[in-house]
Amino acid sequence: MSADTLPESARTVVVGAGAVGCSVAYHLSELGAEDVVVVDQGPLPVTGGSSTHAPGIMFQTSPSKLMTKTAHYTSRLLADAGVYDEVGGIEVARSAERMDFLQRRVEHATAYGLPDPQLLTPAEVTDYLPLVDEDAIRGGYYSPTDGRVDGVAALQWYIEQSDADFHGHTTVTDLDVTGGEVTAVETDRGTIACDRCVLATNNWGYRTGQLAGVDLPIAPVEHQYTVTEPLDELAGVESATRVDTGDLEVPGDHRIADAMGKGPSRPVGRDQDHSLYFRTHGDALGLGSYNHESLTVDPDAMGKNTAERQASVHDFTDEHWERATHPDRDTSPKRAFEELLPVTEDVDFAATENGIFVFTPDGMPVLGETAAVDGLWTGLAVWWTHSGGYGKILAEWMETGVPKLPDGPVDTGAIHVNRFEPHAGSKSYFVDRGATRYRQVYSIVEPNWQPSDHRGLRRSPFHHRQADLGAEFVQQGGWESAQWYESNADLVDRYADRIPEQEGWEAINRSPIEGAEHCHTREHVSMFDMSSFSSITVEGPEAVDFLQWVCTNDIDVDPGRVRYSLLLNEGGTILADVTVVRLGEDEFVVTTGGGNSPGIHGGWLKEHAPDTVSVTVEEGARTTVGLWGPKSRLLLQRVTEADVSDEGFPYFSAKRLYVGEVPVLALRVSYVGELGWELWAPAEYGDRLWETLWEAGQDLDVRPMGGGALESMRLEKGYRLWGTDIDTDVGPVAAGLGFAVDTDTDFVGKAALTERRESGVDSRIVPLTLDDSTDRLLSGRPVTKDGETLGYVQAADYGYSVGASVAYTYVPKEHATPGTAVQVTCEGETYDATVREEPLFDPGREKIVR
Repeated sequence: MSADTLPESARTVVVGAGAVGCSVAYHLSELGAEDVVVVDQGPLPVTGGSSTHAPGIMFQTSPSKLMTKTAHYTSRLLADAGVYDEVGGIEVARSAERMDFLQRRVEHATAYGLPDPQLLTPAEVTDYLPLVDEDAIRGGYYSPTDGRVDGVAALQWYIEQSDADFHGHTTVTDLDVTGGEVTAVETDRGTIACDRCVLATNNWGYRTGQLAGVDLPIAPVEHQYTVTEPLDELAGVESATRVDTGDLEVPGDHRIADAMGKGPSRPVGRDQDHSLYFRTHGDALGLGSYNHESLTVDPDAMGKNTAERQASVHDFTDEHWERATHPDRDTSPKRAFEELLPVTEDVDFAATENGIFVFTPDGMPVLGETAAVDGLWTGLAVWWTHSGGYGKILAEWMETGVPKLPDGPVDTGAIHVNRFEPHAGSKSYFVDRGATRYRQVYSIVEPNWQPSDHRGLRRSPFHHRQADLGAEFVQQGGWESAQWYESNADLVDRYADRIPEQEGWEAINRSPIEGAEHCHTREHVSMFDMSSFSSITVEGPEAVDFLQWVCTNDIDVDPGRVRYSLLLNEGGTILADVTVVRLGEDEFVVTTGGGNSPGIHGGWLKEHAPDTVSVTVEEGARTTVGLWGPKSRLLLQRVTEADVSDEGFPYFSAKRLYVGEVPVLALRVSYVGELGWELWAPAEYGDRLWETLWEAGQDLDVRPMGGGALESMRLEKGYRLWGTDIDTDVGPVAAGLGFAVDTDTDFVGKAALTERRESGVDSRIVPLTLDDSTDRLLSGRPVTKDGETLGYVQAADYGYSVGASVAYTYVPKEHATPGTAVQVTCEGETYDATVREEPLFDPGREKIVR
């Protein structure tokens, strides 16, 4: 409901009454949350943000399961609300490469459960879209439940259905933070004391974050949209108009709001080869274009609405319509539309805009509670397409501690507000990366694509040595990490009989050297740069009690022992997998992966630690070398006086020792299934650590090893990778990690985990191997049996030691028995595959424990 008097306090204040803010308020109400207030600077429901100038087109299919599922949830929610036009969506192809891309669309839609995805011939496309020139296209992809949301009507519905109090014409001027917690929202109409605040300000996300001292990497970018004058070819076409915007207060150009209110009568369309999209507005056509250079907006320059101007809409720039300015497109939007839709040739426009919306450095949304300010939640960089789903996820996260949709928990690593690296808050960085993501909106992005800008931000101490060895660097969390080394090219001939040739899409940005490094590590010794991995020190008189509470395994072990454990959320699903090292009575080191792990996992530990426990995320403070392979003990013993025999340094134990003069925390653990150690040293000693090992191992044929070899080796052993095989959408049993749970201890999520076990776990993770092919599979591709979709590929690679193409997937437990025959579809090919027992390689652990 709406209210005129601004309250002095509320439990929750949502800033922003657009698609996300309204969705969060609605879903909080559905969960029974009370005392929720929503404020917005604009009038209601036409707030003046991107939610009310957007054309509302919803294409649901994405390579991301989470994006696909949130889109489908949104479409079902708004269809039930009566504010969604389910006219279907068609993406057309003008090139052979795009037709291959559309085949991937079918595979992703099938994998993630969208109904009835179809490839269409040109004639079938024009049956649905008769204004399209059949000769201009090669075919299309059709998703029957795609469509268009009526933005103003949807916002009005949310406001009417929610129990929250909504206040328009209320500008937030400051966010009060005391003792690291948000305490109040200041506005031009008064201050609202609160326990928690949700930033759903999208275009203004960076600015509102700054009010609390938080750097949120939200880059506003313009893109163009036009609505034609009525067309004779669409005369008499009926369209739904749910809200008469003439009766509403509308900031800026009323023609835009009027045009957006007219619904489509035919499928919405996309021409991604030219970065275009389109839909009907009654008897007119709406034409949208990303086909121009990136028009970034200074996030500090986002202004306020006035009666004459909508702050999120800039003046239409004719040059970006009439000229080819996109760096990857050689045809102007005007000409490309005229080729595809000849009826648009020299047509006049009834409304035009350069509408503003936002991008993050990785193109994904920003959700969750910030690590810097307790109680400050974010719901940013979300479009209408996914707004209902992300509003549901955020509300569940806030109320229950478990982010989920109706069909279960969801993975949050790719959308978590704390996933960003320290440098991501720099405007020069996130605005540039936002521009790159804009440029790629409709581009065909190759597997393992890497950006070319803002490189070399984070380098290990031995980066120069890796460069001299011909490292092919990829950026991970800002770190330059080697994927393979050209210095190992000679190994390809040595292991040629074990490295099958790979072709096609799945072979792009890959090298046979990765396979050679895999094989060499299995037979000799290799050094792997783990500097992007993070260590977290946990110290204090109650450190052991704290870690016992947050870890699923028994952490109260003798000093010098190492435990593999999980961190669970309150719903009993996996927040992280970690290695815990006990160094002393009150001193522990927790190691975790790189990328988003330090921010998400380190932040979670810091948030939950009592005052008596110190948690320090040592991101970049230590550097690490993984020393792995059957000759690793011989090499390590040469450079240390410590006893590294199996008796003196058993598996899953730790020692402080010296490698040469370098002080090292050595862990006898291995992520590749070979004898080996992780050697952690202070960063300033890193270069000498590498040099000492390298020089001592030359007669042992020591080699550098990259991330490509690591991936194939860990899959052969069935070692899990957080964010790929495991995440917050699965529990330990389904993930095959029950061994890391000690039910004799109490820990976060135990009650929910126990309930899950008692009620039965429906799915299990299993390895598959292809029966008759050595092709490398790709993630997100459907796994089927007798035409029924069982799951999808989580991770895959070729297993050079087991001589088979390997994939991991979750399947219903009745299909998880080794020997079960299934099929996998990838790049238009359907492969026969078989469920196998894990691990595929060295099941007796003879190579690790020796």
